[in-house]
This record gives sequence, structure tokens and C-alpha cells, in this order.
Amino acid sequence: MIDQYDAYLFDLDGVLTPTVLLHRRAWQETFDELFASLGAPPYAEREYFDSLDGRPRFEGVAAVLAARGIALPEGAEGEEGLGSVRGIGNLKNRAFGEVLARDGIAAYPGSLRLLDHLRGLGRPLAVVSSSRNAGAVLRAAGLSERFVAVVDGEVAAREGLPGKPAPDTFVRAAELLGVPPGRAVVFEDAGSGVAAARDGGFGLVVGVDRGAGGEALTEAGAHLVVRDLEELLP
Repeated sequence: MIDQYDAYLFDLDGVLTPTVLLHRRAWQETFDELFASLGAPPYAEREYFDSLDGRPRFEGVAAVLAARGIALPEGAEGEEGLGSVRGIGNLKNRAFGEVLARDGIAAYPGSLRLLDHLRGLGRPLAVVSSSRNAGAVLRAAGLSERFVAVVDGEVAAREGLPGKPAPDTFVRAAELLGVPPGRAVVFEDAGSGVAAARDGGFGLVVGVDRGAGGEALTEAGAHLVVRDLEELLP
């Protein structure tokens, strides 16, 4: 089913690598500290999927705070602390970097098998990630050489591209691969990313259910949903 397309675009966290687990741990630690300091109810895992999953870091922080009716200033670039959106996001990023450096990361075995299959077809692959840590994660997982293009949070900031759920980062990756969106496949585990691919007019949008829920991914626009990319092998 997927072999008929000309290019393949992958989200990173939760699709190629289980870095989502590291991200979720770092978010949990950061928001636990914040909400305890405010006397607010503890952070709930559902907040990750509702407000953080697939979004750029600072947009995710703002979404969590808005959902709880908490108003904090935007803060300055590079600031760390619990008093601002950027400060909270940068605290989380530091926590994530410490976990990645300590524990490393490995790709999902099923994802590696699909990457091997697509490499055999000789068609270009790209990574599209909201994370500014995508390069470090790809290097840690030994995946860097497999992708013609990487459009991550750093590229989006440099080129002024809005993040998911806007389709711009996916569309930019397709441009870099020289393929129209309708001839490309997107693999995503977040509802925001699925919606971005849908709105970008991609030929096939595959939802990867790592916890968001198949129904939610379908409602966001996935043409099909799998639990592991190995299910797509012929």
C-alpha cells in the first residue's frame, strides 16, 4: 500500500524512536514542580496528549497553562525557571537533555525494519519534528544518515515556519525532497501532526498509535492507524 508513493516523511518522537517516553518524563518532572509551587492539582498524563504531544515546546507549555487557567508571561529567550512560559520550556529541555545523555536512545525495531524496506526502494526519506533536539536524537539512535532532509524546531524557527498543527513543516520537507505532498506519505503519532499532514494535502497519512488512541488519530485525519510501523511491511 505504501510502496506506490515517491517519498516518506516521519515524525521522530514516538514514530521512529521512543523518545516520547523521555519527553513525557521530563514534562512530568517540570510540571510537577510548577504545580506544587502554585498549589495546583498534580500534572496528569492526559495533559501530555491533549496539549503537548506534537507541538513546539513553548506552544505546548502555553497550551497546558491555558487549559488550567494559569497566566504567566512569555519570558526571555534562554531563560530558565518556573515564572514564565519560556522558562518552563527551557527547564524541561534541560531535563530531557540530561536523560538522553545518560540513557541514550534506540529506534523502535519495527521502525528500523520499515526504514530498511524503504531504503531498498531507493526513495527519499525526511524527518519532520517539532523538537529542537531532533539532530541529537537522530545521532544518538544512529539514524542520521538515513534521511535526505530534517525539518525540526531549529529549522522552523530559522525559516519562520509555524509548527504543527500547521502543515508548513511537512510541506517544506516535501519541497526539500522534490516531491509534491500528494505523492508522499506522512507517519505521525500525534493528533496535531496528523492534522498538519491532512491539511498539507499529503497522499497518505499514517497514524501510529503509541498512546494517543486510534479513534483520536482517525478523527484528526489519519487514513489508517497502526500500532507499529512493521505492520506496513509487505
